[in-house]
Amino acid sequence: MLVTLKDMKKIIGGNLLFERLNLEIKQGEKIGLVGRNGSGKTTIFKIIVKQEPFEQGDLFIKKGTKIGYLQQVPEYFSGTVKDFLLAGMEKLLSLKRKMEKLENEMQQAETLDMKLTEYGEIQEAFTAAGGYELDAQVEKVASGLGIGHLIPLPFSSLSGGEKTKAGLAKLLLQNPDLLLLDEPTNHLDLEAIEWLEQYISAFAGAVCIISHDRDFLNHSVEKIIDLENGEVHYYKGNYAQFVQQKEKKLLSEFAAFQEQQRKIKKMKETIKRLKQWANQANPPNEGLHKRARNMERALERMEKIERPEIDPDKMKLTLQAEHRTGKDVIKAMKVSKHYDGRHVLKELDLFLRYKDRLAIVGENGSGKTTLMKILLGELTPDSGSVIAGTQLAIGYLSQQPVEEMEEEKRLIDLFREEVPVSEGQARALLANFMFYGYSVFKKLGQLSGGERMRLKLAMFMHRGVNVLFLDEPTNHLDIESQEVLEDALANYQGTVLCISHDRYFLNTCFPETAYLYDGKLHRLPGNYQETNHKWKQWKASKAGKLSVPSKKQHSPTRSDPMDYEAVIIELEEQLAALKLKAETSGHRNFEKEKKRLEEKIEACYAAWLK
Repeated sequence: MLVTLKDMKKIIGGNLLFERLNLEIKQGEKIGLVGRNGSGKTTIFKIIVKQEPFEQGDLFIKKGTKIGYLQQVPEYFSGTVKDFLLAGMEKLLSLKRKMEKLENEMQQAETLDMKLTEYGEIQEAFTAAGGYELDAQVEKVASGLGIGHLIPLPFSSLSGGEKTKAGLAKLLLQNPDLLLLDEPTNHLDLEAIEWLEQYISAFAGAVCIISHDRDFLNHSVEKIIDLENGEVHYYKGNYAQFVQQKEKKLLSEFAAFQEQQRKIKKMKETIKRLKQWANQANPPNEGLHKRARNMERALERMEKIERPEIDPDKMKLTLQAEHRTGKDVIKAMKVSKHYDGRHVLKELDLFLRYKDRLAIVGENGSGKTTLMKILLGELTPDSGSVIAGTQLAIGYLSQQPVEEMEEEKRLIDLFREEVPVSEGQARALLANFMFYGYSVFKKLGQLSGGERMRLKLAMFMHRGVNVLFLDEPTNHLDIESQEVLEDALANYQGTVLCISHDRYFLNTCFPETAYLYDGKLHRLPGNYQETNHKWKQWKASKAGKLSVPSKKQHSPTRSDPMDYEAVIIELEEQLAALKLKAETSGHRNFEKEKKRLEEKIEACYAAWLK
């Protein structure tokens, strides 16, 4: 046992979070800690690392256990990214400095033998602590998280997402006995998430993860701790297996609850009848009264089964477009954008039509949010153009939806500015998004990330938007709210463009995927799971890791089947560009070339499938 919380009581802001909480983490376990927003998951982590006090109970940590906790990364650090990554390894760095000092002294030392002995002892300790592998480890972890190129840069020059990655890299390099990861995927791109899954799988220590990313939990953990109403319940398996087990358990508990309620009802009816018979007797029958009293005492002593929460309270979201857009929603042609001397977008084309459901994925810093802001008109491209269609009512959900809001403004006041209703009506509408009672009077600066996202969705629902631009919409939503959003999008009749790194969400909601890479969009039919393998092969071929046919080569050899996929992607890109050119120019003299490309694609698919 590494960590034990026993009979733990915790009160926050006058509210009882849990009263007799018991939780255990054992050596080598890979655990997912799940529960609704506000249930106390992060508080448990802070209690374990002694950042939060508790009212009653005991905390036991095995002697010598080194705990690594992923928390908020500091905004300022005076040094390079490498300095930051090594900042938690002072003991190892101290040994290295001593070795370097002795090396200098030995060049001119009269007592060389003594120095050699001292040097050997320090070197042995340095080697045992992994000192000679340190640089290789730094490179491995930083590259895996996609920040290898940032190592020599000042830490202060990093973006918020890059600082979070650096914080995670620093934690992993310390190689603790127990990793506590609180929403580790929020600022990671898909490649970094997949790398982290592999790292956790190979990690010898214990890991406990708080996450709303269902696919990440499915790939990373072997046990789920479910925190609900101040109590924890343990389930073997990953998140998907937990969902099945919990549903089965709830149905069994509900059946037991119903059976007990029938028994209680029958006992109460019997008690009432016995008393009635006893009183009707002349004289009153004391024996019947005694039997009634005995049954009442038995009813009082009975351990009551609480009604299980089969259908917990969720936000009620319906997205409806008041009117439809034209056939063409947005056309971006030859869009380019530079940032700090870096070519982020390079003559990028995008054509969004009515009812399209397109997901944009790509590495952090590839320009996804920049592209979305250019399409919205919030940023101006350096070159190229964006043409918006007719009858557009766009709803934009940014990564940080409260940034545009005044921190001191009350939640209900902002809602009524967007949705012109009375205070009573506003409170009723906000209750559908789990804002009850006095919570509607909270200041915006007091809202959690999940509450801010729910508020923005509440405003969308009553605006009647017919185009949705979503930038990482699941980042702050708990799993129940994510499921509600997925259902709402499934029934939505408008157009959706979404940036996300949540694979479950991508696979559920988006039948078309566009990969933003090297400044251009590569659009493929199919969800993330269906297109990712093909995309990775194509990207590897671009990097020279696979042999790829030239553009002129349209008949791949039978001995190199992987080339078929590369050719198909190349031809599909040419066809998409040709279609866009034909639609924007108004000419019809592209039909011959279009037919030629379509025939080649069909032939390649037939050969590839064979």
